[in-house]
Amino acid sequence: MTLDGNAVRSVDRAAALLLALGESTGEAGVTELARRLGLHKSTASRLLATLQKRGLVEQDEESGKYRLGLVVIRLAERAESTLDLRAIAMPELDRLARTTRETTGIGVLSDDAFMTVAQADGPNLVAVGDWTGRGAPLHSVAAGKVILSAMPERDVLRLVKRGLGRYTDRTITQLEPLLEELARVRRRGFATAFGEYDASLNAVAAPVHDARGGVIAAVDVWGPAYRVTPGRVPELAQAARETAAAVSVRLGATPA
Repeated sequence: MTLDGNAVRSVDRAAALLLALGESTGEAGVTELARRLGLHKSTASRLLATLQKRGLVEQDEESGKYRLGLVVIRLAERAESTLDLRAIAMPELDRLARTTRETTGIGVLSDDAFMTVAQADGPNLVAVGDWTGRGAPLHSVAAGKVILSAMPERDVLRLVKRGLGRYTDRTITQLEPLLEELARVRRRGFATAFGEYDASLNAVAAPVHDARGGVIAAVDVWGPAYRVTPGRVPELAQAARETAAAVSVRLGATPA
């Protein structure tokens, strides 16, 4: 089946309307959408009515304004479930490893632990081992702190009540210091861990966001304490944040 020029133009306009609604805060009216896209109001109204029949948009009965429909949300969830985080992240992790000359990785929350799902090694001769598929306590590694910082406080309290293991003399094991650390992570946009799980290893990590803005993973850069020093934090944090942002965009997040 082939589409004529008018049909292609209608599809393009309908797609533009969906994108414009997605970028709107809450809802948007026909007049606003038509003005934003340079369409006649009647054209925008006709396209929105068609999209509404398919469940792609919904109209508020009182205000008459439109918002994205449940079908779009279901489609987004289905697309998200088919994304392979490892395949998406590996090119970015390789670049990060070459830039920083350190080990880089990306991981997710798994059974109240941080699990690395992909890792790229830097060119330094002293490696730090393969952590792919291994879990680490959330409170004692940089990437785990990133995940914790985005979790509801009730879940953080649950983990603290269960008990925070002490792995070195630098491990945070009390509630108040942990809450202060997580607030610092949210404020700065990255996390650090200096000898908190393994006294010989330091790390910096940044959050990866999905299309809805939630933190679903963390990118980390780590290595021996004599290489990953406090003085390198600004450099490594910037690099990790840029990599995390690039992965986030690939996952459908809005560019910062």
